[in-house]
Amino acid sequence: MWIYRVDEPRLGVVRIREWRRRARLTVGLLVLLLGGSATGLVLLDQSDTSFPNKVFTALWDGVNLVTTLGDFAEFNQPQKTFMLLAMFATLLIGGFAVSRLTGMLSGDDVMVYRENRIMERKLEDLANHVVVVGFHSLGELVANRLSKAGQKVLVLVGDQAQADCAADRGHMVVLGSPDVFDDVLRRARLTSAKALVVTTPDSNNNLAITLLAHTLNASLTIVVPAENPLRKGLFESAGASYVVIADDIIADALVGRLTTQVETTP
Repeated sequence: MWIYRVDEPRLGVVRIREWRRRARLTVGLLVLLLGGSATGLVLLDQSDTSFPNKVFTALWDGVNLVTTLGDFAEFNQPQKTFMLLAMFATLLIGGFAVSRLTGMLSGDDVMVYRENRIMERKLEDLANHVVVVGFHSLGELVANRLSKAGQKVLVLVGDQAQADCAADRGHMVVLGSPDVFDDVLRRARLTSAKALVVTTPDSNNNLAITLLAHTLNASLTIVVPAENPLRKGLFESAGASYVVIADDIIADALVGRLTTQVETTP
């Protein structure tokens, strides 16, 4: 799946613009060559045919020259000499195009630029999705299970390795460094999201994300883990809808298993 990078490489935009400028220049040179060759062939045409026929034949030969098809009409000697020069000019323009255009759109920065444009369109139409912040072991489990349950999942990460891993699992990803994570949350379309699940291992980071997400959308359902009841209170004050204390769940599971085992043992 695609990755949207908040920190988009500027060089990708520069390369795209430069390629377009060179492409326009190449097309302009080809049009100029077509017009010049057609004009020259008309002026050098010594046949008795009508002027419209001369123009059409010259345009036909000019297009064949530019497109390198080679299906030319019959030339007289002056036209052959002129076409030698025109063919040499075609070789020069073709060499210019190959040397100046080839490879410019295959760089990593250009691929990132194009991937961002694709993701921008996808994010614009995104709604009723679940946002998962972080893709460590917990985040990966949550995102994968939500996806298997038929939910649309958007993963937010601050690390390239996590972004690649999430994309390989088929999730849409928004990537941004920690210092621009506010922009990452804004790109996640929290105003139209169904829920937000915060799963990073840093509790302070989770608290800040919860507070900002609640500020962006006060009605958003936010689920976040906590280490203890004190942290749970902080998360609830920051706007969390549900706070899960992992130790409580593990303790309940252990006691439940133990109780069941004791009751079944004669």
